Amino acid sequence: MVADFKYVFPSIRGIQAHREYYVSMCPLRLIPKLFLFDEDEIVPELRAQRNLNRSRVPEMARYLTQNPEGYVFSAITASIDGEVHFDQFNEGIDIGESKIGYLHISMDAKFVINDGQHRRAAIQAALGERPELGDETIAVVFFLDVGLERCQQMFADLNRYAIRPSTSLGILYDHRDDSAKLVKHMISKSLVFRNMVEMEKTTLSARSLRLFTLSAIYHATGELLKDIQIDDSEEKIALAIDFWEEAASNIKEWGQVSRGEIKSSEVRMDFLHTYGVALQGLARAGNTLIRKFPEDWKRRMSKIRKIDWRKSNISLWDGRAMIAGRVSKGERNVSLTANAIKKCIGVPLSPDEQRLENAFLQSGQDHEKT
Repeated sequence: MVADFKYVFPSIRGIQAHREYYVSMCPLRLIPKLFLFDEDEIVPELRAQRNLNRSRVPEMARYLTQNPEGYVFSAITASIDGEVHFDQFNEGIDIGESKIGYLHISMDAKFVINDGQHRRAAIQAALGERPELGDETIAVVFFLDVGLERCQQMFADLNRYAIRPSTSLGILYDHRDDSAKLVKHMISKSLVFRNMVEMEKTTLSARSLRLFTLSAIYHATGELLKDIQIDDSEEKIALAIDFWEEAASNIKEWGQVSRGEIKSSEVRMDFLHTYGVALQGLARAGNTLIRKFPEDWKRRMSKIRKIDWRKSNISLWDGRAMIAGRVSKGERNVSLTANAIKKCIGVPLSPDEQRLENAFLQSGQDHEKT
């Protein structure tokens, strides 16, 4: 009988909430075989996990296959529905309340993933491309299954206090993303951004002394350098610094904050040009300017000093960078903001940009009629 055969895992036994659990290591090649995923659609009330979001799996699999020397995957947590027996080593090695030994699990037992189903799917996909990863291991925390209600509660508890790090902090700590490295290097060398960028948080508090967030500068600089044919990273950094310093020379409030003549909080309260939507719009316009007028872009860019960046300038910014009096950073808002900047500096709109602009202007006319 299948029940006579066992999975055997070297494990550490521990106690949480008066219940035993076990920590072990499992070869990656066994993960897809042990932890099967039920493809059938089941109503949420009868599931112990969220539905698998398949769009996440390819990116996680690429992370594994492209970083074989540096990937990090946290433990999978699973419940065992079946016969379990723990044999402590004869030496009786104790670690406090924990004990080291072998965990025997009947082969007809079922495993329910409480946390890590996307890691499991990514591992399966990555093994198809790089089978050699199968000999590496991942930590698995085994709990004893005591029913659907307990499994659902475990899922809720495991995710209750999970907080995704801010986008800025993720960029700050990312040493693989070439764009992240470029932007961090640029900020360290730029007189415009030095001491003006919040490197950890994605939003700025009312009392913050900073003008910009790292995430806003990261996305805006990505827009600036898109499709610009420069291979050398130092040249890209130099161009980005050149652009942002030129922008600063034509946006007087940035310099005033840098010189201590005005508080950053006052600028953020009254003006748009420190927000992500404006920075991306400015960078998108700058990208077109640099590509179309590589020898003359600085002179043309000087026209941005004529822009009235005040939030109170609703005739320009309402519906573009602001919706119902609040700054909005959606893709449509970035595009419409970039359109306004392009028109100011005399850069022609692309056909798609012109269609968006026409629709925006028409909607404004229709609104006035009503």
